[in-house]
Amino acid sequence: MKLKVLLYCLLGGLPLTISAMGVGGFGWWWLSGIVLAAAFVPVALFGPRKLLAQLGVIVLPLLIITVLCTATEAWIFAPSYREHAVRNFVGAAFMYLIAAAVLALLASVLKLSRESERPVPHRSIGTTAVMVVVAGFSYLLYYLIFGAITYQFFTKGYYPEATQQVAQLGLWFWAIQIGRGALMTLAVLPMIYTLRMCRWQAAVAVGAVIWIAGGLSPLLVPNDMMGTTQRMIHVVEILTQNASLGITAALLLRPKQTAGSRETASAATAIS
Repeated sequence: MKLKVLLYCLLGGLPLTISAMGVGGFGWWWLSGIVLAAAFVPVALFGPRKLLAQLGVIVLPLLIITVLCTATEAWIFAPSYREHAVRNFVGAAFMYLIAAAVLALLASVLKLSRESERPVPHRSIGTTAVMVVVAGFSYLLYYLIFGAITYQFFTKGYYPEATQQVAQLGLWFWAIQIGRGALMTLAVLPMIYTLRMCRWQAAVAVGAVIWIAGGLSPLLVPNDMMGTTQRMIHVVEILTQNASLGITAALLLRPKQTAGSRETASAATAIS
């Protein structure tokens, strides 16, 4: 099994090397892809067993967190990104679509899915909607706390006009951050509701995906907008914000299992 997981990560990282064809840095892009694939190992092992369901669970975080949410943040704080924003967005979306398809296919071909009768408790649709909004506000809180600390002590020199940019957006800036938090939560909702793991294990796995897909993996690759120190600072900053969001979202959306609910779920499984 360990060898299969290693192959899953090594082969699953190759699609990101598509970017190396235009800008170079094959090794960096492959490393980025390997780390990204590693984040989805829990999905391969304990997620949906069917290929299309695996694809759905993987593709949403990549398109929403890695591509869309990262692009909105870059649009606000990195004016140089705007020059080729549409081209970059379309190219990234295409590459991560391929990456998601490859990861889902590898999980099926390598037969990584493990047998587990652990039931996955869900909340009602109405409660789920409320919890998604609550998660969005929690992201705003994490963004305010950890973003402010990072800016004041580490990145103020890199973004001297950041406060002006935020002021120009006014209340829209905070609405955008709440929206980003809610979107990232929706992106991992299928993962939260399909991972056959205990509540806290699922929460850690979801937090890792939001951090790695939204920060660590993309920032491993050198780029023209950020130096090495700046990228590593953001890796840690995004860990505090995104991982916290993922853990919070999973704990909000996965209710605690009582002894009675476990017995009922086991009985239902046996009958089916």
